[in-house]
Amino acid sequence: MAYYLGIDTSNYTTSTALFDTDSYNMIQRKELLKVKDGQKGLRQSEALFQHVKALPILMEELCGSGVDIKAVGYSSKPRDAEGSYMPCFLAGEEAARCIAAVKGIPCYSFSHQAGHIAAALFSINKLQMIEEPFIAFHVSGGTTDVVLVKPDKDNLFKIEPLASSLDLKAGQVIDRVGLMLGINFPAGPELEKLALKSNRKFKVHPCLKGSDCCLSGLENICADMIKSGEPKCDVARFCLEYIKVTLDKMAQSVLDKIGRLPLLFAGGVMSNTIIKEFMTEKYGAYFAKPGFSSDNAAGIAALTKIKTEGL
Repeated sequence: MAYYLGIDTSNYTTSTALFDTDSYNMIQRKELLKVKDGQKGLRQSEALFQHVKALPILMEELCGSGVDIKAVGYSSKPRDAEGSYMPCFLAGEEAARCIAAVKGIPCYSFSHQAGHIAAALFSINKLQMIEEPFIAFHVSGGTTDVVLVKPDKDNLFKIEPLASSLDLKAGQVIDRVGLMLGINFPAGPELEKLALKSNRKFKVHPCLKGSDCCLSGLENICADMIKSGEPKCDVARFCLEYIKVTLDKMAQSVLDKIGRLPLLFAGGVMSNTIIKEFMTEKYGAYFAKPGFSSDNAAGIAALTKIKTEGL
């Protein structure tokens, strides 16, 4: 059996994954970082400390039987961009490099964003898409990015930025509005449940500058709705409808510029059914399956396998 190990230590999840290429089975073990009630997130020092504590436990659960690992990969930075860096990724890098050194196996570095894209493709059995250009949306608490993904001989694929949020990210707004509504961090799943209780229709006017978006105004609008006594379910619905329309306008803009290409949606926010149903119907877009949309190491394990032996 050939096993490939992936490790991802993002700001809010410690993730490990073991890709069994014989059965094409992805075994995952991950732990959500603990954020105190009422807080919006974690400092990098706190995140790094929690990763260091969680990794040995997850690795023992995943590889305790002594599996034959052929190669190991890890996420080393948030995005494939110059200057992209977060200290929390050091935990995964140290673990991966130590494992590789002891076992004498290859060790590969990827970005967290590349891992999200690969995890989405793996989950829908579309890894072969990396051999042709496509457009990917990476929408989470740390990014609201639209990128062009193109084949690259040296790095499997190349990620080129097309558009982004100029201020708050979609996941940040969802978590902040969730906290206003009494939902603990991370707020995404509970905010969606609340929004689905609303039957209200909204006319949304997103703020775009070219293909880029601005989302800080959404937080202010939701705060005003709460102050004026709007039902919580309507506030939640407006928040998600605003993000949906914003992503739609961004998609239209980039497609007008570079032509029709397949659309892939990845990242924790993209597990939202309101957004998924709309984008799938309008564009025939691909979405990561729920277990592969939030932060995970599955994409890193899949990329490690492809880097070692190809598709």
